[in-house]
Amino acid sequence: MIYLQLYLEFCKIGLVCVGGGYASMPLIQNVVVDTYHWMTISEFIDIFTISQMTPGPVGINAATFCGSKVAGVPGSILATMGFVSPALIICIIVMFLLKKYGEITSIKAILSGLRPAVTALMSVAAISFITLALWDSDHIPQDTLDIDLKAAIILVIAYILVRKKMSVIRLLILSGIMGLISGILFQ
Repeated sequence: MIYLQLYLEFCKIGLVCVGGGYASMPLIQNVVVDTYHWMTISEFIDIFTISQMTPGPVGINAATFCGSKVAGVPGSILATMGFVSPALIICIIVMFLLKKYGEITSIKAILSGLRPAVTALMSVAAISFITLALWDSDHIPQDTLDIDLKAAIILVIAYILVRKKMSVIRLLILSGIMGLISGILFQ
């Protein structure tokens, strides 16, 4: 039963995931953390981090890692297949339609209308990740001054480096090294 559930849930996510893998993160979080409690928010953030560090699209990687965490290798295969099945089917249909009918302005208009919603999904995920990083919590606490200063410094440095176009791999390696050094120096 868990195998079918994994496939169907990730299939639903893959069906509505417009805007790339980062837009899928709050949807995946909702399923694996909030709805089914298959993992904690901390475990999910770890999976999201690993998904960025491994080759391939982040959404597919996250589906694979979540499926593995929930139901081992078969779970990873089914979650991944569920995530990519809708996109594969939709791409084939859209390719056929575009090839047969040329430019379809209504589809362009729909996609343009979806951009703000995708931005909202990404913002929700970003806020969740920031609160976990800075306050080790899934919500902003009453005492916002009780912040993890080391994490805040790494966050600011990482933000600056992202804006300067540092590669994701280098940024993650550097952030890990900064975390290790700060952990050793400020135990």
